[in-house]
Amino acid sequence: MKNIRVRFAPSPTGYLHVGGLRTALYNYLFAKRNNGKFILRIEDTDQSRYVEGAVENLINALKWSGLEFDEGPEKDGGFGPYFQSQRLDIYKKYAADLVKNKNAYYCFCSPERLTALRDEQKSQNLQAKYDKHCLSLSETEIKEKLDARIPYVIRLNIPSFEKVVFNDIIRNRVEFDTATIDDQVLIKSDGFPTYHLANVIDDHLMDISHVIRGEEWLSSTPKHVLLYNFFGWEIPQFAHLPLLLNPDKTKLSKRQGDVAVEDYRAKGYSPEALLNFVALLGWNAGDDKEFYYMDELIEKFSLERVNNSGAVFDIQKLNWLNTEHFRKLPKENLLSQLKSILADSEFNDANYSDEYLLLIIESMIERVTSVKEILEKSPYFFTDPLSYEEESKAKNWKPETPELLNELAKRFALLGKITDKHDFEKPLKELAAEKEIGAGKLIHPLRLAVSGMSTGPGVYDLLYIIGKEKTISRIGKAVKAI
Repeated sequence: MKNIRVRFAPSPTGYLHVGGLRTALYNYLFAKRNNGKFILRIEDTDQSRYVEGAVENLINALKWSGLEFDEGPEKDGGFGPYFQSQRLDIYKKYAADLVKNKNAYYCFCSPERLTALRDEQKSQNLQAKYDKHCLSLSETEIKEKLDARIPYVIRLNIPSFEKVVFNDIIRNRVEFDTATIDDQVLIKSDGFPTYHLANVIDDHLMDISHVIRGEEWLSSTPKHVLLYNFFGWEIPQFAHLPLLLNPDKTKLSKRQGDVAVEDYRAKGYSPEALLNFVALLGWNAGDDKEFYYMDELIEKFSLERVNNSGAVFDIQKLNWLNTEHFRKLPKENLLSQLKSILADSEFNDANYSDEYLLLIIESMIERVTSVKEILEKSPYFFTDPLSYEEESKAKNWKPETPELLNELAKRFALLGKITDKHDFEKPLKELAAEKEIGAGKLIHPLRLAVSGMSTGPGVYDLLYIIGKEKTISRIGKAVKAI
């Protein structure tokens, strides 16, 4: 079997789409499963769509996800450069060979003529295609136009009345009639190649064995097959992945939710959960298992088990997987994440001990789905409450509450060294018994006073973590504020 070499070849147009992440992941899994190489290539020939910083964002998103490429920018494996904009002379050479062999031709048609041609075809309900007008130009006419520096493109000369047939690992036999294929532009008027020419040349020169990409490129594949045949090159194996769909079965788009890997990272989703989730968008191992670590995905993955129908992006499933991965993480990992998040937060000037942070993690682990949510749902571990939940005030803060809480604070002050959360429980229950009230009459306003909220970990856990001094101080502030 030929050495397995696959590539992920994004355009630097902004963020890494979750569909792009799935394509990268499937390429990565296939390479690792077969002891192959995973290559990152930047397809930046469309300069009009180039976004500053996008390459760095792409690489950072891949690294955050755990998809380390074997070759690519700053990782030369002998097949570089890995930016298409640095390979222009290569494309021009091969384009010239195609023209010389009549497999491509110069086209000098003006934008106005092309627009008029499309409008005429549209009015007759015909497929919009170039009419090969410039294919009939003589060598003399071509030379005169080139000498006159008339703008031109180079087009692929699609043969007439032929069938282009290729095998797709996911879709099996695929067949196209050349009558439906346009004479694709290969070199644009700015001298840059289009995707079609550049990717075929690069895949050949980089010795790519399998082209694993999205379904949207399936209709372009016959053009690529023709190019391979014109050059006399071996055709790689193709695998076109199914579309990602919104719940309403439309193509996944930002209009219906987040589509960027960066968005999910910012919201606190773990890379392990996101990769687990996107792996299942179109693939399964033939069983009902849904929770996977990376090493298990590598062991189980095969292109033959990728579906050919669209996969629905179910955010509820992602949330469930994120929670499962989160709760299985070692405490040391959670601690490291929490420290990192705190360092980038408004609480970055405080010096929290590992013991304190681990107590917080332990108390919140069943109440959140990410480390980031700890700060969002329990800021009271890091700062005094700045406000108090209105609904809880109306329900739990009675006229007698300030007097009861002040008395409770006095009893807390008499406690010696706190060694257990139940140290707070005894004085609270004694006071409730003396006043002949239910413990809830104290617990609910006490929670509100020390946290500003009505929900969270057990109230005694909360008091134990923030400590006696802070508990007493916050009770005093709440009595004055509410």
